[in-house]
Amino acid sequence: MFTEVIQADYIGEYKLSIQFNDGTNKIVDFYSMLFERDYPAFRPLKDIDVFRQFKVTDTIEWKNGEIDLAPETIFEM
Repeated sequence: MFTEVIQADYIGEYKLSIQFNDGTNKIVDFYSMLFERDYPAFRPLKDIDVFRQFKVTDTIEWKNGEIDLAPETIFEM
């Protein structure tokens, strides 16, 4: 079975409560990825207003799909 995000809710700062298609629920903190590792592709998400404007497809997307992460990566965070 492929890992998919089926629901995500913003819970504060850079944290999302995420439900996966296998029934797993996780709180994922994106702070480290955004501020400690500082990947250039994710720099726009440092703006908390941009970060909060995500969309759930089979993963989490920002900026109309310009920025996303593989659901497997999110699951492992």
